[in-house]
Amino acid sequence: MTKTYDIAIIGGGIVGCAVARRMTLAGAKVVLIEKSPDILAGASKGNSAILHTAFDAPEKSLELQCMQAGYAEYLDIHKSMNLPLLKTGALLAAWSPEEQAKFEGIMVKAANNGVADLKLLTTAQAQKKEPNLSNNLLAAIEVPREYVIDPWSAPLAYLTQAVENGADTLFNTEVIGGFFDDSKQEGLWLLETNNGQIKANHIVNCAGLYGDLLNKNVFGESDFEIRPRKGEFVVFDKAASKLLKNILLPIPTEITKGIVIFPTIFGNIAVGPTADEQESRADASVAKENLEMLYAFALDKIPALKHIPVTATYAGIRPATEKKHYRVKHDVKNNWVTLGGIRSTGITASLGLAQHVESLFNEQGIRFNKLASSRTPMMPNLAEHIERDWQKPGVEEIVCHCEMVTKREIKKALDGSTLPAGSMEGLKRRTRATMGRCQGFYCSARLAELTEGKFAESIAVKSDKKEGGS
Repeated sequence: MTKTYDIAIIGGGIVGCAVARRMTLAGAKVVLIEKSPDILAGASKGNSAILHTAFDAPEKSLELQCMQAGYAEYLDIHKSMNLPLLKTGALLAAWSPEEQAKFEGIMVKAANNGVADLKLLTTAQAQKKEPNLSNNLLAAIEVPREYVIDPWSAPLAYLTQAVENGADTLFNTEVIGGFFDDSKQEGLWLLETNNGQIKANHIVNCAGLYGDLLNKNVFGESDFEIRPRKGEFVVFDKAASKLLKNILLPIPTEITKGIVIFPTIFGNIAVGPTADEQESRADASVAKENLEMLYAFALDKIPALKHIPVTATYAGIRPATEKKHYRVKHDVKNNWVTLGGIRSTGITASLGLAQHVESLFNEQGIRFNKLASSRTPMMPNLAEHIERDWQKPGVEEIVCHCEMVTKREIKKALDGSTLPAGSMEGLKRRTRATMGRCQGFYCSARLAELTEGKFAESIAVKSDKKEGGS
């Protein structure tokens, strides 16, 4: 590892991938360092994939700024990368007089945030839009410009574009310490990893659930503390898709945005997340009582879901901190940027956060030679409402029948892409394989054959370690 990079990005979640793309296109020599064998192995793998307008974000906050910038950039670039976009809209539902009483404040906050197209709906108007909602609904606020996107193809596209334009990636590489040599004009970081030393002038900490620990390992202290917050989800079978078209939002609280019922880009209906703080940063197991609560919650709001089986359950862990706002800091003296505490809004804000990182460098007087031209990757489509690979000519074999994943898609994800899958979880996120009704029961043997020798860890994992899918 003799190369010296302009920027080393630590963490391959959605924020790290977005920053890698932005800074590579800006002309920087970039390396992304990830301790897992593939991207999205931490907090980013368990999100709800909703592209938010930020109507309810904290006013005048960095979170609001980054969400709205990220929202706009995604709408601007998604077609060029073949990233799907499902315009659902959202209904912010009130089920009690106490909840309805909060509508005025929500409308004012949305207007202050520049989201002026919200509309108050009566019970009849809301049920006309969503006739399967419970009769307990009192009123709703319509948020027309909310979308559902692919939670995994987007960050993969960001990093793929970075790599195709010169960035490097180092997987299975964990940063365990570092030394900043400020005797040189620009300064040089010598990062110590389990695979050797990495040299870079600037560091961006995108380590998510481990962001505070990374700062402690390097500086001996951190000015924020990650308090892992688990969010569990229940996913209903694809037959549920006819029962809900809009995202069904709850009235948010000071602690959480609450439990959402939403369509997925893959053709399911999901409900979640819960919001339980825990000590473990890695325990994404699900609890029976929480799943039962989510199931009952969904049926209470959409009674017809009682006829639809549950396909999957899963959990994500959000990198919450002791404070509500993002923990973003530019340590100019040490050439170190920390993007900490990026919680449930990270998928919307990621591109905006990347813009913010570039602006921090520019404010420091650091500019690179912006690429005169760049390559833009076209991602395979995984969305259910757009033509899939199995519907195209030349299909040799369907490997995963629940999700209609072809052998051609599997082979491309393993061998024919810029960033091949580094694990079975990575393969699932690139293809939808094992995400369906049987959760891999029928296709695992065939997948084992196709992936033989590709992964460091066998795909024959214990069922209690499996991730859920949607």
